[in-house]
Amino acid sequence: MHSLAALTPYIPLIVGAALALALVYARKRVPAALVTLMITAFVDMVGLLMVLPLLPFYAKSLGGNGIDVPVGGGQVFHIGIGTVVGFLVVAFTAAQLVSAPMWGRFSDRFGRRPALLVALGSSVAGYLIFAFANSLGLLFLSRLVQGAGGGTVGVIQAYVADSTRPDQRAKSLGWLSAATNLGVALGPVLGSWAVTLGEQRMPLGGAATLHMGRAAPGLMAALLCLANMGFAWSFLRESRDTGEHRAVTAAGRKPGTSRDAVARVVTHSAEPASRLIWIYAVAIGAFQGTTSVLALFLASKFGVNEKTIGYFFMYVGTLSVVMRAVVLGKAVDKFGEARLTRIGSALMALGLATLPLAPTVLWLALPVALLPIGTALTFPCVTALLSRVINPGERGLYMGVQQTFGGLSRVIFPLVLGFAFDHYGRGSPFWISATFVAATILLGLGMEGYTKPKPAVA
Repeated sequence: MHSLAALTPYIPLIVGAALALALVYARKRVPAALVTLMITAFVDMVGLLMVLPLLPFYAKSLGGNGIDVPVGGGQVFHIGIGTVVGFLVVAFTAAQLVSAPMWGRFSDRFGRRPALLVALGSSVAGYLIFAFANSLGLLFLSRLVQGAGGGTVGVIQAYVADSTRPDQRAKSLGWLSAATNLGVALGPVLGSWAVTLGEQRMPLGGAATLHMGRAAPGLMAALLCLANMGFAWSFLRESRDTGEHRAVTAAGRKPGTSRDAVARVVTHSAEPASRLIWIYAVAIGAFQGTTSVLALFLASKFGVNEKTIGYFFMYVGTLSVVMRAVVLGKAVDKFGEARLTRIGSALMALGLATLPLAPTVLWLALPVALLPIGTALTFPCVTALLSRVINPGERGLYMGVQQTFGGLSRVIFPLVLGFAFDHYGRGSPFWISATFVAATILLGLGMEGYTKPKPAVA
C-alpha cells in the first residue's frame, strides 16, 4: 500500500476523470433542460470545495491551539482547535437547516431561477468574507453566509422535478448528483492551485505586482461563483409555473409555511411525504455519520493512515458516480422508484452491518462498495417519489424541508456514532446505522401506489 502512496495527490484527478467519462457516456440521455442546471450545480460545487479543505488550516492559523473563554472568577474554559473547526463545519449545516425551507417557499412563490441567483450571490459574499477573514469570528461568519446560500439544494431538486416527466425524475436527479460529484473531485485541486498562485507575485506593469496571499482561494472561488451567476442569468430558464402557487391561493388554500411543513412531517409521519422525508433523513445521516468514523475504524483495524485513506474515498466516489450516471436509469426502468428505494436501503444496511466483519482490506472492498451502490439507488428515487406525492405548488417548500431534516440528521448521527465508537467498540457505529437504515425499508412499503403523477390543483 505504501508503494501506491505516491499516487495520492492525483486521486481527485483520477476520480474526476472517471466522473467525466461516466457523464460523457450518459450525455445523450440527459434532458436538454437539465444541461444548464448541471453546469451551474457543478461550478457551484467546485467553488465550495475550493475553500472547504482549507478551512482547518485557516482556523489553525487564526486560532492557534484554540480559544479561551472567560467563565468568571478569573478562570477560563479552553476550546481546542479541533472543536473550533467542528463548530465551523456545523455552522454551514445550521445555516442550511434554517434557510432550506425558506428558499423552497421563496422559489414556489417567485420561481426557481431567482432563488438560485440570489443564493449564488450569497455564496459570492461568503467567499469574499473567507478570503479576507483575519479572525475566527469572520471565518465563522463566512461559513454562515455560505451555508445560507447552500440551502438551495431543495430548490435545485424542485427544478429537476419541474423540468422532467415524473418517470424520468430519478434518472435526472442521478445525473445531477454525478455532475456535483465531479465538482467535489475537482474543487480541492483548484483550491490547492489557488494557494500556490497566491504565494506568487504577478507583475502588473512597471514596478507594480499583485500578491493575493492567503486570500487567493476565496477570491478565485468568488470570481468563479460570480461567473456562474452570469452563466445562470444568461442560460438558465425558469422551470416553475408560478401560476400554480396563485391557483392554490385562488382555490381557497393558504400555501403552507416552513414551520407548518416541518411540524406536519413530525405529527403526520404516516403520510407518504413524511415517510419519504424520514427515509431520506435517516439514510443520509447514517451514511454521513459512518463516513465520519470510517477513517478511525480503518486506522485501528487495518493501519490505514492519512497517506492511504484517499484510496477508499476514491473507490467510494467512483462507484457512486458510475452508479448515478450509468446504472441508475436502467435500474429505474426495470424496478421502478418505489421498489428501487427499498433495494437500495437493503444494500446499504447490508454493507454497514458487514463492514466491521471484514478480515482483510481486500474483503473490505465488498461491503464498502454496497454503500455507494445503496445510496445511489435510494436518494434520487426517494426525492423523485417526494416530487409526486406533494402538490406542485408546494414542491420547493417540501424539498427544502427534506434538506432540513437531512441536515439535522447529518449533525446528530456523527455525534452519536462518534460517541459509540469511543465507548461501545469500533464496530458499533456501523451496526447502529445498519439497524436504522433497515427500519426505513418498512417506511417504504406501499409506495408503488404513488408512482403515477399527482394531478395539479385546478
